[in-house]
Amino acid sequence: VELIALDEALRQLAEASPRQAQVIELRYFGGLNVEEMADVLGVSPATVSRDQKVAEAWLGHILS
Repeated sequence: VELIALDEALRQLAEASPRQAQVIELRYFGGLNVEEMADVLGVSPATVSRDQKVAEAWLGHILS
């Protein structure tokens, strides 16, 4: 049940902010670090860090 809820929350995040969803997927499912994610996404490490913080907060709110 929790995995289904997480999948749905990630789907909703992807609709609202595709890059933030990619950051979460790359970090938690791909195991990439900030610099690696920045290279993959073509953005700065600071942008990746911001996206990750916002996305984690959003997911935490949705899943609570």
